[in-house]
Amino acid sequence: MSDIPVIELVHPLPGFPEERSFALVELDDDGVLCALRSLSRPDLRFLVAPPAPFFPEYAPVVDDATVADLAITGAEEVLVLLVLTPGETLQETTANLRAPLVLNTATRRACQVILDDADLSVTTPLVA
Repeated sequence: MSDIPVIELVHPLPGFPEERSFALVELDDDGVLCALRSLSRPDLRFLVAPPAPFFPEYAPVVDDATVADLAITGAEEVLVLLVLTPGETLQETTANLRAPLVLNTATRRACQVILDDADLSVTTPLVA
């Protein structure tokens, strides 16, 4: 993920209407845990991770409007990131499977997508 230094949100995250530019900063050597850090407010950051290491079967379906908003032309351009809520331990950390961040790696445009799937939780334990 180190080749995606700055991303632009095409729609702001809920609660942060002014924040559109973020840096994706790797927090570990494997590039699994990252911080999505606001460029205008350094104190504002979100812990994110790709789903595959934790939820290998996770395969969100993105609607046509999001594909158009992000100018996605192929699946190889898409990077999905889960927003994490850190706990005191890894066992207490949760992932938001209901509203992942979808990123076009070619254009560096991204947005948070709210999936229409009641079985997906916003507080899924990261590790079993």
